[in-house]
This record gives sequence, C-alpha cells and structure tokens, in this order.
Amino acid sequence: CVLYYQPLIDIDDKVIGAEALIRWQHPTRGLLPPSEFIPVAEENGMITRIGLWVLHQACSQLAKWAEEPMFAGLTISINVSARQFREGGFVREVTSAVRQAGIDPGLLKLELTESQLAVSMQEIISSMVELSNLGLRFSLDDFGTGYSSMAYLKLLPLDQLKIDKSFIRDLLADPNDAAIASIIVALSQSLGLSTVAEGVETSEQKRALVNMGCTLFQGYFFSVPLSLKSFESYMEDMAKKTNAEPQA
Repeated sequence: CVLYYQPLIDIDDKVIGAEALIRWQHPTRGLLPPSEFIPVAEENGMITRIGLWVLHQACSQLAKWAEEPMFAGLTISINVSARQFREGGFVREVTSAVRQAGIDPGLLKLELTESQLAVSMQEIISSMVELSNLGLRFSLDDFGTGYSSMAYLKLLPLDQLKIDKSFIRDLLADPNDAAIASIIVALSQSLGLSTVAEGVETSEQKRALVNMGCTLFQGYFFSVPLSLKSFESYMEDMAKKTNAEPQA
C-alpha cells in the first residue's frame, strides 16, 4: 500500500493540509483505488491492520514535515473505520503513534463518515472524547448522506464537517443541492465548525461556495490526489505562485 495526498485549500488558494488516501500498488493491475480493496479488507478484518499502517505513516510524515519550514503546520487527515473505533486498543494505539512520532496532535485529523455513527455510537463518542482531550481533531466526512439524527452533532467533539461531493457536483444546476450545501455551511458556522467542500471541479463552484460562507475546499479543480513527491512539488509551485503575485 502507498499513501497519496489530496491538497486541502483555503479561501485564498493556500494549501493548509492534505487528506491521506490509500492506494494499493497491485503487481499486475497497477495502482488501485480504495474502492477496489477496502470492502474486502472490511470483511476479512484486515481493515484494522491497514488503518494502523495509515496512522503510523501519517504521523511519520507529519514529523518529517515539522522539520521543514514550508511544510511545518500542514495537517493530515486520515479516514478511520467504525471497526477501528470499536477495537479495544484504538485510543491507546493512536496515542502511542502520536507520542512516538513526537508530533503536534492538533495536526492529525481523524475522519469518520456519518453512516458509521449508526453503529456503536456511544463507544465511538467515548473514544473520540478521549482523543480530543489529547489534542487530536475530528472531521465528519460525507455529511448529508447518512441517516443518523443530527442530535448527535452536539455530542461529538468535531472540528469540521465535509460536504459530500454529491451535493457539489450539480451545485450550479440543481437548486436543491445548492440549498443543502448552504444549510450545511450555516449549520457548521452555528456550531463553530469549519466546512470543507469536497469534489470541487470548477472556479464557478468555488465562487458559489465562497458566497455561501464555505472556506475550505478539496477537488480536481485544485489537484488530484498526488504521490508524496508530487504533493511536495505542488506545495513548492503554489508557494512560488503566491510569492510572485503583486501585493495589494
């Protein structure tokens, strides 16, 4: 397995972090997306080992970036499965990985999906609270697509809601999608959370989201998921572009 990184962009087009996305380098089929192997890993129990590997890789990368001024302060988001949360040693493993790497825990963000909360919610909340007390941050992914009551939002130590890309795709053509996106942004603001729009593919989509109050973005308009080397080159190019722009 290998990690790819999709840039997280702020309203000023500055890279402030990345989502780490796992890929499998298959010997004959090439680089496979998670949809090709994660469901199988969930079924056979391998997802816990894979998740632990991703955790350690992310912590190691944050430790390396902390030594370089251009990359210090970047966040890395990793996806965590409900099964990992239900494992008895999950909090201990995360705590150990963070301390072993010597990183700022606030730079590691754990993402879980809304639908995961339907299973063992109390166990998940308990683990999240423990990790939040250690300084880790949490993001609720694919928001708006699950079936859980919104009452859980006040119980979770969240920092961020991510608008599912299904609402962004037809944002400019479908008034319902635009309304849902706007409501999610307003809800986030009322709860003191940041909002990330996923799947942004055009400047028009970004402009509409900015007008709604959204301040963070991911999507092909900015960049596809990149190998580590390509992500770091992307960061360098973005920094040069920013420095080259005339000051107001």
